Amino acid sequence: MNIVKDTVVTLTYIVKDMDGNLLEESNEPVSYLHGDYDNIFPLVEHALDGKTTGETVDLKLQPADAFGEYEESLVRVEPREGFPDDIEIGMQFVGSPDGGGEELLYTVTDIAEDKVVVDGNHPFAGQAVHFQCVVSDVRAATADEVAHRHAHGAHGHHHH
Repeated sequence: MNIVKDTVVTLTYIVKDMDGNLLEESNEPVSYLHGDYDNIFPLVEHALDGKTTGETVDLKLQPADAFGEYEESLVRVEPREGFPDDIEIGMQFVGSPDGGGEELLYTVTDIAEDKVVVDGNHPFAGQAVHFQCVVSDVRAATADEVAHRHAHGAHGHHHH
């Protein structure tokens, strides 16, 4: 079966920086619903159109096409008393940049006596990346998957 709108694509991937250093890789296959559902980078999805099991995609992506541009406005300095006593650099938590609306994953990047610096940018924001993947399965999506706008099952979304 070829990859077209409303198919569930299972793949393994590797993401490297432009110097060839490994940034991220799938330890297990991952699945996504294909067809402009914002479940994978749009340029990768476009490159996967028409492919089938066993085929590969190998792309170099600019920041805007991958993890986004780095936004200074997503770096915040917060009062230390708003955090647990055992806070450490690298810890992550979900928060809203403006106290409401969309939530972001923040990473603690610095801790001072009375302040904590948190960053809502993706760790790879601002970097061009080399994305490689291998398609391991393609199947028709179920009506539930299309309605929910994501893949279900072993390598997809598990809860609602």
